[in-house]
Amino acid sequence: MSNESNIDPQEQVEDVINTEIEADEATETSLMDELTQANFRIEELEQQLAESQAALAERKDVELRAAAETQNIRSRAAQEVEKARKFALEKFANELLPVIDNMERALQGANPEDEATKAIHEGVELTMKGFLTTVEKFGVKQIDPQGEAFNPDHHQAIGMQPSPEFPANTVMMVMQKGYILNERLLRPAMVMVSQGGGSVDTEA
Repeated sequence: MSNESNIDPQEQVEDVINTEIEADEATETSLMDELTQANFRIEELEQQLAESQAALAERKDVELRAAAETQNIRSRAAQEVEKARKFALEKFANELLPVIDNMERALQGANPEDEATKAIHEGVELTMKGFLTTVEKFGVKQIDPQGEAFNPDHHQAIGMQPSPEFPANTVMMVMQKGYILNERLLRPAMVMVSQGGGSVDTEA
């Protein structure tokens, strides 16, 4: 009898099944290893993506901040240039005010009807008008509030008096005219302010 007749068919089936099971287990282990490696790779890529997104967001934030700061610097520089342009003449204008005051005093002291001083009066008057027109081109304007309501922003009251001609808180007399430079006060007008009414009647 041959040896093949001694092989148990049941054992052959079990051997085949065991071989297949071992192959399946090896395949499953290999797939698990590949899946684990794939998961690790996915986690690594997700972490890299998150880091890249965070870096991009930070870079955008830095760029936005830099752009905003640049705009602020430009705005401040433009404001400083405009401020310097408007008020560069402030010191010079203040030096001119006494000259204008002196011309006004000269006009007050000269009688325009007197033939001896009429020519001088007219000359000084024309000079002063031309002078005021010239400085006005550079933003200097005169404050002459005669008859206007008292404005503490532009007027300085040196006193108050009763007056039947002027309502209360009205400038009844300008002692010295004021001046502004591009809406900035150079010198307030020195004024006398009306209390309104008149002198009190003390007769019985």
